[in-house]
Amino acid sequence: MRAEPAMSTGMHRDRLDAVLAALRESGARSVLDLGCGDGALLAPLLGEPWVERVVGVDAHGPSLARLRRRLTEAERPERARLIEGDFTAPALAQGLGGFDAAALVEVIEHLPPERLSAVEAAVFRRMRPATVVLTTPNAEFNALLGTPPSRMRHPDHRFEWGRAQFARWCQGVAARTGYAVALSCVGGAHPALGGPSQMATFSLGRG
Repeated sequence: MRAEPAMSTGMHRDRLDAVLAALRESGARSVLDLGCGDGALLAPLLGEPWVERVVGVDAHGPSLARLRRRLTEAERPERARLIEGDFTAPALAQGLGGFDAAALVEVIEHLPPERLSAVEAAVFRRMRPATVVLTTPNAEFNALLGTPPSRMRHPDHRFEWGRAQFARWCQGVAARTGYAVALSCVGGAHPALGGPSQMATFSLGRG
């Protein structure tokens, strides 16, 4: 197996730390990990004492199989449930209501842009958790990673946004669905180009 570059590994840790901190600060006790993959976020969540319940959803069966083995080996599967499927499917999304928070870590850029309306409907209207934490690459930072303007950071990415594009989408979602949103850089911030990832924390009003 090829080792991940040190810079990429560090960026990934920074991202997970930022998402965990945002979920912790939200006061969540139950968390949806949407697009959970093989558990990069879900496994650390189970190590947090404030987490009572986690559900991971992913359409990629082999990733879930690896995660299921990982949970069994850790002997902590009793608080976690794994679901194979497309979290934007209306029937599945409708059954995932009632959670305190949802996380989408580097997920939306793997979807065709025309499916973002389905993400909005599923997460912000059907599931409707009190907090949604979402990260995606910052395309402006690609120049510092040596990624040519004609390419994206990963071959599976369907799009990558700069900060202004991300802000417009997030603010539009928030306005349409009744959430407030706060935007931040993840992994430090270049004075002109921002950080390698960008994060949105959506919150429903309480009161």
